[in-house]
Amino acid sequence: MKETVSDLLQSALAALQSEGVLPADQTFTPQVGNTRDKAHGDYACNIALVAAKAAGCPPRQLAEALVARLPASDAVANVEIAGPGFINFFMSTASAFSVVKTVLEQGERFGHNDSGQGEKVQVEFVSANPTGPLHVGHGRGAAIGDSLCRLLEANGYDVTREFYYNDAGAQINNLALSVQARAKGLTPEDEGWPADGYRGDYILDVANAYLARETVTADDREVTGQGDPDDLDAIREFAVAYLRREQDLDLKAFGVHFDVYFLESSLYRDGKVEATVQRLTENGYTYEKDGAVWLRTTEFGDDKDRVMRKKDGGYTYFLPDVAYHLDKWQRGFTRVINEQGADHHSTVTRVRAGLQALKAGIPEGWPDYVLHQMVTVTRSGQEVKISKRAGSYVTLRDLIDEVGRDATRFFLAARRVDSQLTFDIDLARSQTNENPVYYIQYAHARICSVLRKLAAEGVERDRNECRGDLSRLTLDEEKELANQLARFPELVANAAAQREPHHVAHYLRELAGQFHTYYNAHKVLTEDTELRDARVSLYLAVRQVLANGLALLGVNAPEEM
Repeated sequence: MKETVSDLLQSALAALQSEGVLPADQTFTPQVGNTRDKAHGDYACNIALVAAKAAGCPPRQLAEALVARLPASDAVANVEIAGPGFINFFMSTASAFSVVKTVLEQGERFGHNDSGQGEKVQVEFVSANPTGPLHVGHGRGAAIGDSLCRLLEANGYDVTREFYYNDAGAQINNLALSVQARAKGLTPEDEGWPADGYRGDYILDVANAYLARETVTADDREVTGQGDPDDLDAIREFAVAYLRREQDLDLKAFGVHFDVYFLESSLYRDGKVEATVQRLTENGYTYEKDGAVWLRTTEFGDDKDRVMRKKDGGYTYFLPDVAYHLDKWQRGFTRVINEQGADHHSTVTRVRAGLQALKAGIPEGWPDYVLHQMVTVTRSGQEVKISKRAGSYVTLRDLIDEVGRDATRFFLAARRVDSQLTFDIDLARSQTNENPVYYIQYAHARICSVLRKLAAEGVERDRNECRGDLSRLTLDEEKELANQLARFPELVANAAAQREPHHVAHYLRELAGQFHTYYNAHKVLTEDTELRDARVSLYLAVRQVLANGLALLGVNAPEEM
């Protein structure tokens, strides 16, 4: 319906341009929005205020001229001018409920569009090093990243999900030493325990599996334990595979999969890091100082130059990141989104600066970043900090085991990414209206229950069958529900464009609230079969949109609760 209003206004603007009231060489694009107060109509537009200067007349006068030139439309019941020149549109009942038929006709595709035109997009998210179980921060990244992928796919993009991890370096060496210590019978309390060793119970599990010569299979590798506690290289290889498998199992339990696993070590093995260094040097953006090699990142907006190669000859972390992103570009991903924790904030400027210094035709501001803030887990009002499995932090598996996948995914994706999140275990477990995911899922289950009651009465109703005279839907609550359904396609488009999946969660809660209010106030299974059928059609449209929205968040839509 919003598109209908926009088209009508565009026609009126064109008419005024042809009459010379508005300049023909300017473009005027009406922005149509939903009204907050339905007393002011269903939609409103401020185009008269925007274009008044160009017309050389007061906004209200221009609004009157626009309204006078609006084409006739059965979709619009009334148009009013408010305040200094806002144009308010009251939609007809017939147009309001046309969305019910559209939803049921399109089914799972409702809300989807082809605006992406199959453009390749790579989304990198989670990217946890295989040194321990995934923590709740990784979980938030997984929920946001996967929801963003689903949103992009709903907008017609060809999405590749990528997981990048470090399988070498200091952290991996500490892991190997920790497992070796456990394999030799040491505990974290013993004097010989590695200074930076990992202390969680999972280290003992890895050591026992290695000594037992188990074979572990992860999504990207398979390794058999050699059983020799003195073979540090074999322990390292086994430990990485073991923990990659654990991560894979946690992600599968979370409903998240990846298309590509990319190893940092491959950048060194394939000579891509050295090639990047050579290119940066040849381009004149490096210099030596204090025994280290620096990159002139200040030439590309950084606040100071950055060390690229340390005195000991090792590279700082951002250099392989630059090589990695050059590889992404060379693989044909002109649109890349990195979903990472807020602690990666400092890498954004450095990586982008390094990429510009390569002079490889990469546009400024590439890639895009979505940085999420930290998660605090609480129970009974107290922060939960320690997991026995991990030793020092709450794991993603802890949350899944406590509250289930659906609640975990919803809660982790339901807030703005740039806001800190408090995950209340008690709330996530509760079966009350205060629990948003329960509230939304219950609305879906309620509608499915109505279908079962109809079937018990001998009335079979296909879930995507529009039946009954929709003009019988005359209540304000019914029109509000229809208007809310009509908002869904725009919401899906905007949430993807803004990289903000939380908008979907907010929308679903609002839709569920409207439905529950309507359900409690008005009987659907009436003796008036025409009215019953029309209301069930509206119910079915609500059910479909709830299911479609939950799917974008990776959350199930249960039929019974």
